Amino acid sequence: MRSALFSLLFILSLPAFAEIYKYTDAQGNTVFTNQPPEGVQADTVDLPPANTVNIRTPEPPPPLPDSQQTQSAPYQTLMLSGIPDEEALRANNGTFVVSALLEPPLRSGHSLRFVLDGIPQAAASAATSLQLNNVERGEHRLHVEVLSGEKVIQRSQPELFTVQRVNTSSPALRPKPPRPAP
Repeated sequence: MRSALFSLLFILSLPAFAEIYKYTDAQGNTVFTNQPPEGVQADTVDLPPANTVNIRTPEPPPPLPDSQQTQSAPYQTLMLSGIPDEEALRANNGTFVVSALLEPPLRSGHSLRFVLDGIPQAAASAATSLQLNNVERGEHRLHVEVLSGEKVIQRSQPELFTVQRVNTSSPALRPKPPRPAP
């Protein structure tokens, strides 16, 4: 295990040691390579540091106060469905449908709002299902809220799930070369 971790760290650090060379070939084309050609004057290219993005999943919303939760929790059951329990959700284009299960049914004057990673996904409505579109790959947190006007009166437990999408640059997606004619 230790050697595997060390090997992984070593492999990940290799690009930091790689150098890029630039030269002009016989046809006048500028060529960039990681290996300098023999017998040709090649200049070393100094690259700026790579851009990085720190992606953070927002914290789940705070629970409703116990007095408010028990006093105004009109639904015995409020939970999400359509999300796998122990495995990644495969959605190649990031589109899938989630549903809210309520018992008793949604009462008059109440509406539902689906919240993905702390961001409401649509206007509150009486619809118990919602199609989520273009959800990025990776880990996400989803919950549903019951609203009375603009006030949240009940909130489901957040569901943690992972979206798996096909990598469009995957070699598996490239067309196979044509077979030579016999």
